[in-house]
Amino acid sequence: MASAQFVSNIGSWMQTVGAQELMLTLTTSATLVALIQTAAGLPVVLLSVPAGAIGDLVDRRRLLIASQSFMLISALLLAGLAFAGLVTPLILLALIFAVGIGQTLTSPVWQTLQPELVAPEDRTHAISLGAVNMNLSRAIGPALGGALYAASSAAVLFLVNALSFVPVIGAVARWRGRPRPASAVAREHVVEAIRAGARYVAGSPALRVILLRAGLFMFFGNSLWALLPIVANTRLHLGSGGYGLLLGGVGIGAVAGAAGLPRLRERVTTGALMTSGTLVFAAVTLGLAYVRVSALAGLVLVIGGVAWILVLSTLTSQYQSTLPGWAKARGMSYFLVIFQGGAAVGSAAFGAIAQNAGLTEALLAAALGLALVALTGIWLPFKAISPHDLLPAGDWPAPHLVDASATGGPVQVTVEYRPRPGLERDLVDALYAGRHARRRTGAISWRVWRDAANPDRVLEQFVVGSWDEHLRQHERVSIRDQQRLDQIKAMTDPSQPTIVTHWLAPQLDLNAPTTPPSHPSA
Repeated sequence: MASAQFVSNIGSWMQTVGAQELMLTLTTSATLVALIQTAAGLPVVLLSVPAGAIGDLVDRRRLLIASQSFMLISALLLAGLAFAGLVTPLILLALIFAVGIGQTLTSPVWQTLQPELVAPEDRTHAISLGAVNMNLSRAIGPALGGALYAASSAAVLFLVNALSFVPVIGAVARWRGRPRPASAVAREHVVEAIRAGARYVAGSPALRVILLRAGLFMFFGNSLWALLPIVANTRLHLGSGGYGLLLGGVGIGAVAGAAGLPRLRERVTTGALMTSGTLVFAAVTLGLAYVRVSALAGLVLVIGGVAWILVLSTLTSQYQSTLPGWAKARGMSYFLVIFQGGAAVGSAAFGAIAQNAGLTEALLAAALGLALVALTGIWLPFKAISPHDLLPAGDWPAPHLVDASATGGPVQVTVEYRPRPGLERDLVDALYAGRHARRRTGAISWRVWRDAANPDRVLEQFVVGSWDEHLRQHERVSIRDQQRLDQIKAMTDPSQPTIVTHWLAPQLDLNAPTTPPSHPSA
């Protein structure tokens, strides 16, 4: 299945090369050429979040087959129109956008397959391999596309991309995944799943740091690939064959980077790998702003391929490793939104800069931005979280409910603590540190209170959208969350047990007749 994915990813990038080269024959506008990247990435921004939620709820096998089939049809249509000479800039952008829709439906779901294909102890390595797979194809695909375009035409590249979806459809059709973990709670609706994913990402400082750094890197870094066709055409005066050789340099660098990545991970921290890779890519972008010799440009791009694969593999594997199983697809969708959204917006922005200020100025601005992005690692370092710590704790008892008819929500949960003498401040601080865990698992609001008359009485209060959502909250408590709760429990007075109370919003009958209050006779 990994091989089929690799082939399909290469086909997609070959299509991008064909689209860029075809656009150069249809228009001289740098903005329209850069919009190829935007058209491919914009569906991710618009549809990735609902696609991720759907991926956590429906039969993943059927969804993957449907999305791959949609891409196959769209790519075949683009190839047919290209062979007939009927492609216009608008048609080209529209069909690239259509293929992007299918890719958007596929990408978040594909990430959920990682735990099912390998043993739990190999999960981190499998995630890294998947990241290398995706980003290696990003480097090799354009190189192969450039070479094939030199020997044929854009229509052939579009046809090859269409055929590349066939192995994926075949592999998914044969795949029989394990059933989803059983749950006593009814399945979420799509809107509820979207909200749950958003709450988890918003409640995880570790994920937010990765998202911010990924978005900034892609905004500035992807400008190099968006402007490279113009560099090859106007600066180096290369045809499609020369452009393919430049991309071949990127592919060589990416292969070298992927080969050395496991050893680097053993010797260099994730933060250092990200920072150094970003600085090297900034230097590559700066070099291409001034290089006028094709051979030197190719050498620079080899180095760029190494840096690119190191940075993107680091970001992807770090993010996936920080997601729990229940939020894998929907959580990954937010990464794809930021990742592709940053690329799409950056391509359009630097295309416009190149159009109005000049190619050199656009690349200089991108290089400066990348250098600043590298420095963000000083203030926003990655936080390492073991995948084992994200597994469900699994031993939370279900709360008692007397009236099953009053479960519409919202539900307020209060937890009354009596701290050990001298640990009052420590307990409050520990509760504040754990507020993110409550929000990640389902709380829409959270607060801690101290009794004005008895400061030794501490009350934690949070609200969940419904009773079912609160039951899911119990299932989503991770080992890491449980360890924090155990630390809080150790700060409480064992002679005064903690009291947990669930408050249900009363269901009022607004249509019931009202009885006026009676007044005593005078």
